[in-house]
Amino acid sequence: MKALATTRMSSKGQIVIPENIRKQLNLKEGTQFVVVGENDVVIIKTIEAPIMEDFDNLIQQARAQAKNIGLKKSDIKAAIKKARGHE
Repeated sequence: MKALATTRMSSKGQIVIPENIRKQLNLKEGTQFVVVGENDVVIIKTIEAPIMEDFDNLIQQARAQAKNIGLKKSDIKAAIKKARGHE
């Protein structure tokens, strides 16, 4: 069953997540959240920093695609210069 609780916002805009919900969701000090608000709805969603190993496959795929099209380091440097307006 989903936990239900009420809370209030402080004068500094802070809210306390009630203890029963913190325990149910295993929320610890330092947990990061993304907050989305629209009309009268506020959604607070936990987020975690990605682990570098998660990027290994993406990096391998990007390198393979770059190799397949013949992309060189000099091409990348030129693209960065162009994007920064230093042509």
